[in-house]
Amino acid sequence: MSETPPESAVNPDFDAMTRDIAEVPAVEVIVTVAVNLMSAAAVKLGLTEEGDAHKDLDEARKLVHALAGLLDATATEISSFHAAPLRDGLKSLQLAFREASLVPDEPGQGPGEKYTGAVYG
Repeated sequence: MSETPPESAVNPDFDAMTRDIAEVPAVEVIVTVAVNLMSAAAVKLGLTEEGDAHKDLDEARKLVHALAGLLDATATEISSFHAAPLRDGLKSLQLAFREASLVPDEPGQGPGEKYTGAVYG
């Protein structure tokens, strides 16, 4: 017996969604995207409770690099209040990547180091 999904699931209210996002400050959108990138990178680095079940260093590299690029591009747009913990999280992910790699990148060649410079523990 299959049930028909509610009308709202089939035809989302895009006007309401647009109004909702219009009310969100840019800094909040940037921070939310950064946190999502950090969370996804942590999963791909095997840093969650599931450990190695979702570990994929190629995917993690892309996510960490994207996070570093976002933080570099928005450095003057978000306050230190928001930027400092994001930079700390980025550095932790970069160090975790270096530790997880069987063949570590040369200093300055790791994910995101194009934007942050070489990261050392």
